[in-house]
Amino acid sequence: MSPPSSSSKHSESGVARLCGSGTSGFLELMIFHPIDTVAKRLMSNQTRLFVPGQPTSVGIANTNKVIFKDAANAAFLKRYASLFPGLGFAAGYKIMQRIYKFGGQPFVNEFLNRNYKSSFNGVFGEKTGKTIMHATAGSVVGIGEIALLPLDVLKIKKQTNPEAFRGRGLFKIVKDEGFALYRGALWTAGRNAPGSFALFGGSAFVKEWIFGLEDYSKATFFQNFCASIGGSIASITVAAPLDVVKTRIQNRNFDNPEGGMSIIRNMVRNEGFGAFFKGLLPKILVVGPKLVFSFTIAQQLIPLFHHKFEEMGVTNLGNTVKPVQL
Repeated sequence: MSPPSSSSKHSESGVARLCGSGTSGFLELMIFHPIDTVAKRLMSNQTRLFVPGQPTSVGIANTNKVIFKDAANAAFLKRYASLFPGLGFAAGYKIMQRIYKFGGQPFVNEFLNRNYKSSFNGVFGEKTGKTIMHATAGSVVGIGEIALLPLDVLKIKKQTNPEAFRGRGLFKIVKDEGFALYRGALWTAGRNAPGSFALFGGSAFVKEWIFGLEDYSKATFFQNFCASIGGSIASITVAAPLDVVKTRIQNRNFDNPEGGMSIIRNMVRNEGFGAFFKGLLPKILVVGPKLVFSFTIAQQLIPLFHHKFEEMGVTNLGNTVKPVQL
């Protein structure tokens, strides 16, 4: 993640990268999970919160009930604690997602660079081709994220529909539902493909065209900050409509599923096209800081783990990976 020091010509080891990115994902989760819960609950709500003709106080009260559910009238600490449902599932999902996404995209990009660089450059030109190649690698990795879908499904249900878990533990749910936990996989892939394309492509665009970087791994903190914000806003905005559909597919009771097309028809009929962008503002406000936070923490921890593992004799310098290029 961080550029090699002047005294070292190798990148950080794979085990250091695993620990650094995993730890950054965990810290990110503990800070931002409540905001994610708020966004998910707003996206899952299918009623108008502010109705024309009603006092604003009624709309605020409705919003409070959607966000805090049964704890809407409780004390502050209890309301805050109610924003941490599904933390176990969220931890597994977020940490694995960060390791997979931050670690997988550079390998796919290297594959494309080795085998298809001339094709990308021939169609888009050298600079644009490089950006599109990073975006395409991100899109491929994003589609592969559906392997983690069961953890995401359980996290979202716990955040938005905890009644689905009543009387059943984790293993009972997995046994009963089986592949039903992959419900919405195609919609998730449809959301992830353009979303990850915009994330990595937007980040590469900022580094390539605004900062003129040839080696993205040598970006400064400020350059990584700007690139992450640009890519994050583009990603969330592009993926927002399908993200709402995916969330509503996943948060329904296990015994009462609903297809994506049916959800879309009902959204347009009952809520209008604005429903496709519900929860967008909280997600935009949190995604940029989340990516910058996790990227910065990983930059600090990966070299620390690497040097510590070197001292312990754990690190195999021959088994290294290239820095992440967000």
